[in-house]
Amino acid sequence: MSEKKSHKVFVDGAISPAFIADSISKHSSKKNIGAHSLFLGQVRDDKIDGQNVIAIEYTAYREMAEEKFLEIREDAFESHSIICMHIYHSLGLVKAGEISLFVFTSAVHRKDAIDACEMIVERIKKEVPVWGKELMDNNNSQWKKND
Repeated sequence: MSEKKSHKVFVDGAISPAFIADSISKHSSKKNIGAHSLFLGQVRDDKIDGQNVIAIEYTAYREMAEEKFLEIREDAFESHSIICMHIYHSLGLVKAGEISLFVFTSAVHRKDAIDACEMIVERIKKEVPVWGKELMDNNNSQWKKND
């Protein structure tokens, strides 16, 4: 990708199913696309030390995270035959059962869309400075790297 394209990545709170559906429907006019791959990261109600996770509060080193998202985006276009890609990540409170990460890739062929989506998700998890504070049902909390 020769020019840097700015893209809003962060969403306040949970990513709604309606937002996801709308994102998908907008691609119906792009007739050269033959495949889409989606990854949806959902907050789990894990049990930790006998307590249930009821939500995660996401924070980020925003400027650095946005630079890293742009780098991942550029690398995805350079290394995979994709037509379109979108990344959305929550900031703030996301309750158990809600979506906090939405990665959407489109390509002529399914393998390209799937491979690109997987690479993007793995790089986000390893490289982007986003953290989640797990909120427990007993009002305790603990910080962890976004996974």
